Amino acid sequence: MNTTPSWSPLVITPRDAGVEASAAGLLRVVGDTAAISDQLVKEKALIFRGFGVTEETLDPVMGELLPNRLAYVHGNSPRTKVGKNVYTSTEYPQEFTISMHNEMSYAAAWPARLLFFCQKAAATGGATPVTDSALWLASLDDEVREAFGCGVRYQQNLHDGLGLGKSWQDTFETTDRGVVEEFLTRTEAEYAWQRDGSLRVGQIRPATAVHPVTGDEVWFNQSDQWHPAGLGDDTAAALAQILSADELPQSVTFADGSPIPDAYILQIRDRGLEHARDCDWNTGDLMLIDNMLVSHGRRPFTGTRRVLVAMSD
Repeated sequence: MNTTPSWSPLVITPRDAGVEASAAGLLRVVGDTAAISDQLVKEKALIFRGFGVTEETLDPVMGELLPNRLAYVHGNSPRTKVGKNVYTSTEYPQEFTISMHNEMSYAAAWPARLLFFCQKAAATGGATPVTDSALWLASLDDEVREAFGCGVRYQQNLHDGLGLGKSWQDTFETTDRGVVEEFLTRTEAEYAWQRDGSLRVGQIRPATAVHPVTGDEVWFNQSDQWHPAGLGDDTAAALAQILSADELPQSVTFADGSPIPDAYILQIRDRGLEHARDCDWNTGDLMLIDNMLVSHGRRPFTGTRRVLVAMSD
């Protein structure tokens, strides 16, 4: 199989755009929101490099690129909120790769755009790999694509403040059960409060999606991240010793409840990474991606790395 990526994000510099190398110059570029929208759909991901953006000058740029910044409600990744709907990128141990995924593809509603900002680049590594989601779908064996044709069922066990994974309070950014219940009812998810105060959530979602502008069908689920086989043998074995399959913080089956074979999960995970284009960070870089057309992940790194992310519909 030829695993050479056939696509990569478009890099835009001040020289390319004919503006000064400053946040004000970048604002002149992104202020043409219609042109940026057209360019994003065409290129799928845009990197803005060399504009000298800092955390202090970031907000106006975000305001142009993300017109309706969203809270990370029902997000499953560990993050820290650092501003108005601005978060750290996934806080996962730096020695591990984060596999490819489209943000919140397991949810009833997901962000259309993601904007990453590199406040501090890692000493080594730490690239954000990005994969053309249509290419990822096409790379899978026919057997795998057909098996996922009826969709998948996700399950979350969200603890009440103490336990593995995220709490329901962190996940929904509230301590009000009524707010959580209203949200889950609106998204047609199944849910049940457990005797220990935890919350179990189940939802059936499609495995692919069709982009509303391009019409491209894309791989659009997080089965490999929610399945124990995607965690690696040692981690999966350790979890199996302390929790049953139904008690895992998050898990996934086919929509009818039947198990997804480990081999399918490993193929999905590995081919997404095989077709990825690594985007190395320079401090001050921004990357805007179409969350349906492009999946993203993270490579291992050393030193201190701080990448912020925000989302919009």
